[in-house]
Amino acid sequence: MILDKLVNAERYYNLHAGFKNAFEFLSRHDIADLPDAKYEIDGKRIYATVFEGQGKGRKASKLEAHNKYIDIHYAISGFDEIGWNPVQECAVKDGGYDGKKDFQLYSDVPKIWIPHAPGTFIVFFPEDAHAPITIAKDLHKVVVKVAVKW
Repeated sequence: MILDKLVNAERYYNLHAGFKNAFEFLSRHDIADLPDAKYEIDGKRIYATVFEGQGKGRKASKLEAHNKYIDIHYAISGFDEIGWNPVQECAVKDGGYDGKKDFQLYSDVPKIWIPHAPGTFIVFFPEDAHAPITIAKDLHKVVVKVAVKW
């Protein structure tokens, strides 16, 4: 897991072949004006989803993990909080792994709550279970999915 400001994104380009394109999308001058939708960046290898609305609250948010994609969460406006656990420490699976949607849910309580302020991004790798959109207030964010296998 990585937490940083978008202005520092270039430092992470060498971690994955898709990170440069993902962070360039997040750096668009019109990012805050994009409507809620899915945006193709590089076919199925990199895509983004814009969300603007109310968060779910801590109790309604479940930990999730992905095998095929790395998540990059970027807060445009509103303050979010994301729960986190290492996947290897999650003990209570909530259903089975959905290979088509690429997620496994867990009923474990997050060990850490990460503040997610506007202008910051958080990278979640497959070993990072995370519970997003937990603040029950207005939130505007983008989640970029970057395929693990390039």
